[in-house]
Amino acid sequence: MYNVALLIEHQLTDVDADQIVGLHEAIDEPVRYHLVMPVEDAAGQLTTSLGALGGPELVPVVSPDSSEVEMIQESIDHTAQTELDASVALLQGRRQQTTAQLTRDDPVRALASLIKKVDGNEAIILTEPHVVSEFFHLDWTSRSRRKLEVPCLHLLEHETLDEQSAGAGEGVDGM
Repeated sequence: MYNVALLIEHQLTDVDADQIVGLHEAIDEPVRYHLVMPVEDAAGQLTTSLGALGGPELVPVVSPDSSEVEMIQESIDHTAQTELDASVALLQGRRQQTTAQLTRDDPVRALASLIKKVDGNEAIILTEPHVVSEFFHLDWTSRSRRKLEVPCLHLLEHETLDEQSAGAGEGVDGM
């Protein structure tokens, strides 16, 4: 079994799924994709948003156990699970074996743990462009390449490989 760990930021599209599967067509053994998708922490997100609006003196203390935060977290979890399920369905629709999980852990740490757990052969990180973090090599792919002992490929969401290599899509073509 050839195990591919796939760290996704958002739900896969048909283009994304086609590209991912296409990367492994020449592999003679069965391929299994193991998806991991991070889930935002509602309390942290709320505190960060309020802090950005009014500064530290205006930020109310948010209890992570409050019913409002729990309701927001349930909504975030539901949306993430729906996106993850849709991504799995796209790969399974292409007759691929898959596993999937949500994580609240640091995405790169979760990916490293998944690689170890499934004896992964490679990692694919699928994100939208993050120009500043990529420039400073703080993005998920750069961090994964430093941490993992398997090949890591960064794909941009919703762009074909040709668009990414030609700079014709949303991705950054130079800095």
